[in-house]
Amino acid sequence: MARKLKVFAWSDGLHDYTVATTSRAKALEAWDVGRDLFKDGTAREIGEGAAHEAAMAAPDTVITTPAGGLGAALKALPARARRKPSKAEIARAEALAALRAQLEALEDEAEASEVAFAERRGALEAEEAAANEGFAERRARLEQAIKAARA
Repeated sequence: MARKLKVFAWSDGLHDYTVATTSRAKALEAWDVGRDLFKDGTAREIGEGAAHEAAMAAPDTVITTPAGGLGAALKALPARARRKPSKAEIARAEALAALRAQLEALEDEAEASEVAFAERRGALEAEEAAANEGFAERRARLEQAIKAARA
């Protein structure tokens, strides 16, 4: 009868190594380490969790995952205090803001000028159309007068 599988795990600080096998000796053999990790408490048997399920799904195969200890420790660190900006940085930021404001004012002025030119262009086109219409009417009258004088 086959022996029941147990899940063993150990960590080197960077990775967690998990294996499902029948004994501690076979776990040490699968991990290929030269010392008894169980004797000094580095390795342990685990009974539940995601690592347990992954190891049970692939017996006698070492499952390597990133260690959660370092990531959790880094997340637990307090946020680094932001340093106060220097006077030069503040002056540079203020100068940049002033230049951006000048650029925006220039763009507004250019847009207003474009609108004014469009209005003047429209007025000139209307004046041209009225002049052309007047010339056409005068030409038609003169042509009528020429026809009348010939007849």
